[in-house]
Amino acid sequence: MKKKLNILYEDKDLLIINKPAKLLTIATFKEKENTLYQEASAYVKKQYPKNKIFIVNRLDKDTSGIVVFAKNENTKNFLQEDWNKKAKIREYIAIVEGKMSSQQGTIKNYLFEDKTLYVHEKKYGKKEEYAITHYQVLKTTNKYSLVKINIETGKKNQIRVHLKGLGFPIIGDKKYGATKNPLGRLGLHASFIELHLAKDKVLKIECPAPKEFYQIIEK
Repeated sequence: MKKKLNILYEDKDLLIINKPAKLLTIATFKEKENTLYQEASAYVKKQYPKNKIFIVNRLDKDTSGIVVFAKNENTKNFLQEDWNKKAKIREYIAIVEGKMSSQQGTIKNYLFEDKTLYVHEKKYGKKEEYAITHYQVLKTTNKYSLVKINIETGKKNQIRVHLKGLGFPIIGDKKYGATKNPLGRLGLHASFIELHLAKDKVLKIECPAPKEFYQIIEK
């Protein structure tokens, strides 16, 4: 039996959900049915069979947290037209391997994906490949660091690649160099978003990281 959707916000135009880890946002060629999109679509169709849902942003399968759906195509197009400005603040909580010495910083470089779907960093590239990630260390132990992330761009695997580049891969992220997985999942969660919907309308959605994140860092 599927779990009930964890709805963070809903109105006539938007449906914002806390996606659990290990669930695809949308279908792939391997998995068509077990997705957050399918669950959100079923939810709105229960209200009225002709209702539709449109994905606005997506998270990696193993990342939990805030996913925004539009209930109509106009809202979807409005938000996606300049997503980096409409979603002015996008914060994540991550647990990384190792004790980070630098308490805060900004990573700026270019990202590209190879034929094996692995994303790499490089110093120079195309404008559309440019990625910016800000980070702030909240707490450290000898083994791990709890980090708040704010992204200005939303490239594929951006946070994972940037933290690996610093030498501190996210726990559970075997693809990008992690050797530890104390959570049994990827230690990354989309925790806050600020949406600028109109000149005088700003929507702020908070979704705290699972308690397991903090239990790990307390050990």
